[in-house]
Amino acid sequence: MDAYPDILTIGKLIGDPARAAMLVALLDGRMRPASELAWIARVSRQAASAHLSKLEKGGLVEVTSEGRYRYYRLKNAEVGQALETLARIAPPATIRSLRASEELTALRFARICYDHLAGYVGVHLTQAFLANGWLVDQGQNYDITEAGHKGFEDLGIPMEKARRTRRAFAYPCRDWSENQPHLAGAMGAALFKLLFDRGWVDRTYAHRTVQLTNKGRYELSQQLGINLDSPDRERDLFSP
Repeated sequence: MDAYPDILTIGKLIGDPARAAMLVALLDGRMRPASELAWIARVSRQAASAHLSKLEKGGLVEVTSEGRYRYYRLKNAEVGQALETLARIAPPATIRSLRASEELTALRFARICYDHLAGYVGVHLTQAFLANGWLVDQGQNYDITEAGHKGFEDLGIPMEKARRTRRAFAYPCRDWSENQPHLAGAMGAALFKLLFDRGWVDRTYAHRTVQLTNKGRYELSQQLGINLDSPDRERDLFSP
């Protein structure tokens, strides 16, 4: 085990309840001040600063200073993907109130996974792209077909710009709530930006959940033939 990467250090960093709460809050890809993260984790600002310092040294978050303020976000997409993967094998949360049940339903329907769309909506969009031949599943990544290149361009995604980024271009990210992959990488980020910029999805009061707007439902139906209704509220929210 001496030559194996030190997963124990990462486990200790994530294993603290306050630090875990902060990391989950940062899974929407946005930068947040230490004061907000302290409130989310229910700790003092001093304690939050200590926790964030450990996360920064451990390579899980990065910090940007603006005047007297320090803003934090996840270090990169790999950290976000690792947290989503842990969510797949973690035991489900104990739901003790109607509000918590509604929050879980919203998370499972549509949420942000670092910088791309996850949940029921993200998975079904990806399935549609595979079904119509825009994407080809190569196991560890997705290939964009000629039809897909044209289709994404027509939709409004600048493909060459997406390809020039220094990150993985298009790959499947296993969704913890749907147990199926959604589109991640530069293409996943470009798709979410398009949906958000056009008002097809919108952020909600919660940190990570997004809502599919009426405009988004209509446009996705008209342009892609995708009908994204909310999952049946009677579905078992506690199934893996």
